[in-house]
Amino acid sequence: MRRVGDFISNLHLKPRFFISWAAVVVVMGMAYVYPWLMLVAWGLCGLLLVLIVADIFMQFGTEQVFEASRTMARMLSLHDPNPVQLRIHNLSKYALQCEIRDELPTQLQVLDFVQHGQLKPQEEREYSYHIRPMERGEYHFGKLNILTTTALGLIQRRHRLLDPVMVPVFPSVIQMRHYDLMAFSQVSTQEGIKKVRRVGHSYEFDRIKSYVMGDDIRSINWKATGRRSSLMVNQYEDERAQQIYCVLEKGRSMHMPFDGLSLFDYAVNTSLVLTNIALKKHDKAGLITFSDRLGSTIKAERTSKQLKIIMNSLYHEKAREKESNFDMLYHALKNMVQQRSLILLFMNVESEISMNRRLPVLRKIARRHLLVVIMFENTELTAYTGQKVLKVNDIYGQTIARKMSHEKISMVRKMRKMGIQTIYTAPSDLSMKTVNKYLELKGKGLI
Repeated sequence: MRRVGDFISNLHLKPRFFISWAAVVVVMGMAYVYPWLMLVAWGLCGLLLVLIVADIFMQFGTEQVFEASRTMARMLSLHDPNPVQLRIHNLSKYALQCEIRDELPTQLQVLDFVQHGQLKPQEEREYSYHIRPMERGEYHFGKLNILTTTALGLIQRRHRLLDPVMVPVFPSVIQMRHYDLMAFSQVSTQEGIKKVRRVGHSYEFDRIKSYVMGDDIRSINWKATGRRSSLMVNQYEDERAQQIYCVLEKGRSMHMPFDGLSLFDYAVNTSLVLTNIALKKHDKAGLITFSDRLGSTIKAERTSKQLKIIMNSLYHEKAREKESNFDMLYHALKNMVQQRSLILLFMNVESEISMNRRLPVLRKIARRHLLVVIMFENTELTAYTGQKVLKVNDIYGQTIARKMSHEKISMVRKMRKMGIQTIYTAPSDLSMKTVNKYLELKGKGLI
């Protein structure tokens, strides 16, 4: 019974099937006027039945008609075109017209995906397509459906192949590799190129040595002095590895979408890009996310697993609908980051009132660290101000839009006057401008 059920569920009737039977019915109807046509009608009926049986036999005579495989990356990249390859091998003795329908993840919201092709007997062919995920998380691919038709074109058989598979969508690995190449083609990593910033005392321990005139008395090791009966001092080497922290605001203001991707996800992609470059530049990379409460807090390290740790953390991060608490961020940085570090703060502000609440905290952070505030340009608002005015309402709307744009630019200028490094960028240019800023600061020896 199960085989019969599978046969019925996989058998589809093509339009040619109904047209052929309609033609037979028409001939039978005409036989009332021309009786001799009845013989023709019965002949056509018999021929049609034979063709239907032959079509069924050609398509259902072999249980396994195809071998197929689906090939893609182990993890997909957010907001990038990700290639998917289908390999299909026709094992039958007949040429088949194929309608290929892959069951795509629901997040893609693609309901009409279909590819057409013809496979000759024993022919193997590859089909490819690209998907562009707009959300991080688990993407479930279902079965591969192939609807086949022979040259007769009366019936269609559905073949359901491949097991469902889950593929995670991570922050953009494709962008990470692209900017990796760009960064290392622009700036040399040879020893001695980087200016070393010496502020206060360096804390990278090297060895214990005998005291000589001119050594820093703060470095005297009293325990070693007691054992040796002569002054011994700790010797420190200048730190090459500087601490770089990507700090991501994930409050309600970061929910705004541009080109299908939220500002928070743009920041997530850029954080991964920058983490990778910083680690390869011999710096220590860390991550902090916050909204009304602290999210991920990954201490800056330079280990072989640090990139993977940060990538996994970014993969699980979700923006929240709460207002961000910047006072909490300041205290978290004060407790967690003792050494002067480069803090790249990704945030979004739409009103001057909101900015004025944040400025005192930003100034306090800037006193302790090299702070770079990254703010987003509202590109849709900018585009709206350039549209042609058709009605009086358009004048009002564009006036308000220009006011909001100028307000945001004035916030950026205000921060720069306070000595806070600032990047004001369209979301699409975020990675490029942030990487360039990091390389600029590193080249100047500010970090």
